[in-house]
Amino acid sequence: MANQELNEQEIGRRNSMQALRERGIEPYPAAEYKVTGYSREIKEKFKDGEEPPREVAVAGRIMSRRIMGKASFMELQDSEGRIQIYVSRDDICPGEDKDMYNVVFKKLLDIGDFIGVKGFVFRTQMGEISIHAQEITVLSKSLRPLPIVKMKDGKAYDAFTDPEQRYRQRYVDLVVNPRIKDIFLKRTKMFNSMREYFNSHGYVEVETPILQSIPGGAAARPFITHHNALDIPLYLRIADELYLKRLIVGGFEGVYEFSKNFRNEGMDRTHNPEFTCMEIYVAYKDYNWMMEFTEKMLEKICLDVNGSTEVTVGDNVISFKAPYPRVTMAQAILDKTGFDITGKSEEELREFCLKNGIEVDKSFGKGKLIDEIFGEKCEGSFIQPTFIIDYPIEMSPLTKRHRNNPELTERFELMVNGKELANAYSELNDPIDQYERFVEQMKLADKGDDEAMIIDADFIRALEYGMPPTSGMGIGMDRLAMLMTGQSAIQEVLLFPQMRPEKRSTTSEDKEEA
Repeated sequence: MANQELNEQEIGRRNSMQALRERGIEPYPAAEYKVTGYSREIKEKFKDGEEPPREVAVAGRIMSRRIMGKASFMELQDSEGRIQIYVSRDDICPGEDKDMYNVVFKKLLDIGDFIGVKGFVFRTQMGEISIHAQEITVLSKSLRPLPIVKMKDGKAYDAFTDPEQRYRQRYVDLVVNPRIKDIFLKRTKMFNSMREYFNSHGYVEVETPILQSIPGGAAARPFITHHNALDIPLYLRIADELYLKRLIVGGFEGVYEFSKNFRNEGMDRTHNPEFTCMEIYVAYKDYNWMMEFTEKMLEKICLDVNGSTEVTVGDNVISFKAPYPRVTMAQAILDKTGFDITGKSEEELREFCLKNGIEVDKSFGKGKLIDEIFGEKCEGSFIQPTFIIDYPIEMSPLTKRHRNNPELTERFELMVNGKELANAYSELNDPIDQYERFVEQMKLADKGDDEAMIIDADFIRALEYGMPPTSGMGIGMDRLAMLMTGQSAIQEVLLFPQMRPEKRSTTSEDKEEA
């Protein structure tokens, strides 16, 4: 390992580690430590006057200590929370040798170390449910001090609050900021609730390829890699849509997947290049059915995660109680701008964008121009869940034409808190129409649109075998987690968000290793 600059505390902890070994105490033992109780359930189940008192074995990290001669208190943090430990010298060292207390406990253990404690549960004179330690086992020595918050003259010191540090060192963030763990426990509840909803309807969870020869299913810039054995370029998937629809062709009636998707695009408070998406496809359904299915699902998830159909995000109280309003794309733009996009040419749309300060590229076709108008002038105003429906055909190359207006498609996007949360269609199952839409996309690519879709000949072939009427929906799980946990940045709901590599000094030993 390369040499590193050690501060005084880190040197002291390494010295303590060595001193433990010299006393025959392994600071990183291999044997199993059998835990019989956890902080929260110990407190919940405690009964005053219980005889004999409950004996437990707990394990966790030392978070604070108060050493008072022959007796001391410390706070132990386990996976459920914290509990106080009472340590008496004569209890853990009943014989003449008091070394385990006087040296090991008082001098060689530090805040952040993992220990096991065996003892009995009692209530202190101050009324706090605690564990009276009878045996202490060193389980893991911490060589770096934790940034434990200290208060002095009403000011907090050493708080671990810098966002970049927290995202880079999530392992520290989880230890010293207990509320962070709650965010990710809620995220897990959210996934479980959604799975329960789909499974209760008889739909099947599947897996599709992450490495794809054609990046299909969305308008996005892919990451490119190379497969050495096949000697071909491959793309990290931007969506799993086209594979899931192949399964509908193959006879599945309802399939869904929680997929890691990758888009080589910008990063901000609502975008990460690696993100989690859920997509579901159900045969013999349309987008009207999918709207009802989606709003009922979100109402259930919010109840399961938060015990209420309402969540607070910043200054907004958002209600997921079904049903949600439905507004056409054209009406939304007309209401917010006074401009009717119906029947407008590409030139007229571009002129409106230029006059209204909407930045557009020369490569943008009608679909991209309308998308920019909606994004700039409308999207942010939809705080409560609202279905934006009936998108122009140029915006939706995988969507069935509207049954009443061939210039539109049967598509909706669900807007919540000013951002898109879900996207859904009555799926296009006419292979000839689908091929012609792909051709139009290739024309956009020729104009320089690097997000235009590529023709997927195998998907067209699959449609030629026949796909029943189908509705599909995709939902951004990270954005949904933001809403369910009241967070305003996507990085807060990703355990390890993408970051630039840390800059580090290069030592002579590093150069030799390189």
